[in-house]
Amino acid sequence: MAAKVRTFSAVDRDIAMLDAIAAYHGFSKSATITSLIRREFWRIFQAGAAGIEPDEGAAITPGSKAPTRVQKKKERTR
Repeated sequence: MAAKVRTFSAVDRDIAMLDAIAAYHGFSKSATITSLIRREFWRIFQAGAAGIEPDEGAAITPGSKAPTRVQKKKERTR
């Protein structure tokens, strides 16, 4: 089997999962990755972060912000 050239590191299984998700949604692999990153960013940072502001009219939960590493660690140790 010939070596596969990729611009990122991933095992064949991860690429197969990405191919399946991209095919399901009818997106390219690049568009699928971008969509997943965007979705995860706004899930964590509902009010925006690092100069990235939410779109005008976006519904924002009052007081929403990403949990800190200390908060996450406390939750795991409970």
